[in-house]
Amino acid sequence: MDSQLYERYSRQILFAGIGEAGQRHLLASRVVIVGCGALGTVLANLLARAGAGRIRIIDRDFVEPSNLQRQTLFDESDARDSLPKAVAAERRLRSINSSIAVEGIVADLGPRNAEELLSTHDLILDGTDNFETRHLLNDAAVKLGIPWIYAAAVGSYGVTMTIRPGVSACLACLLKPENREDVSVPPENLSAAPQSEETCDTVGVIAPAAGVIASLEAAEAIKLLVEERDRTQSVETRLVSFDVWSGRHHSIKVARDPECRVCVHHKFPYLEGKAQPHVTMCGRDSVQIHERNRNLDLALTAQRLASVASNVRQNDFLLRFTIAPHEITVFADGRAIIKGTRDSAIARSLYARYLGS
Repeated sequence: MDSQLYERYSRQILFAGIGEAGQRHLLASRVVIVGCGALGTVLANLLARAGAGRIRIIDRDFVEPSNLQRQTLFDESDARDSLPKAVAAERRLRSINSSIAVEGIVADLGPRNAEELLSTHDLILDGTDNFETRHLLNDAAVKLGIPWIYAAAVGSYGVTMTIRPGVSACLACLLKPENREDVSVPPENLSAAPQSEETCDTVGVIAPAAGVIASLEAAEAIKLLVEERDRTQSVETRLVSFDVWSGRHHSIKVARDPECRVCVHHKFPYLEGKAQPHVTMCGRDSVQIHERNRNLDLALTAQRLASVASNVRQNDFLLRFTIAPHEITVFADGRAIIKGTRDSAIARSLYARYLGS
């Protein structure tokens, strides 16, 4: 390690849990973060500053003013320009640490692209906002044999758990209540299940909650990345929860399900596209339309829509326009977000009418 890098990470190297050998492992690591919202921005920031060698960020969304309250890599200019989150994050992280490789990918992770986008990485980190994508991550991670860290935050509360395929319980094990072997949590607290029906649409979310959970997730990530493959005893394998408003925090042991469809029987319905998706967009009354590989000419489409739509705005990454009371954002690959409805039939009708079928 050259003197410049040593100086940059000197305080981290002095920490006994990392040392110079651990820092070398970290600099050689490859991490993929799926979702770049409240959790993902904190994760990416911490890992970039820690010196994770290659960071890939996958996100389907763009920056809006409502994101700025908790999504720490973005500023008002990103929201004003409607930059895709992956693009804005890549730019910011490159300015934070130019010695690492950062790749922002504007994409919606799904069964068709999951293995391609996630493989070749040492660790997968959860920055998503819905359980359909988390189940997909779990399927892919188990199949590929890649450790991943589950995390979620809503309101003032969040949870995280490290999942090591073949060693620990996986997400499918966790979501079977009988497999949670509580040793430190009163029974009434188990009602705060990981798959709660509460969302940031219904109860909101505060930045400290996301920050605490993402920091715990980042700490677990660094543990995994700095250690040799056979030294995993210090990595947390419990479901950890924290409520920053009440100050309560708990740790729940999760038993591996001996009949788990994923980590035991290797059945991957989400990865194989057999599970019916129900995509949510946190903080939005909206529907996402999946129409990939259309290769839309955004500038030409903007010109065509100028006479029939209002507030037509376009940049290198997306096109946004209003067909009152709906706001439509379309990406170059044909994917679109229709805001102002939760009715997929209405959303598809608007898409077909103004963007073609």
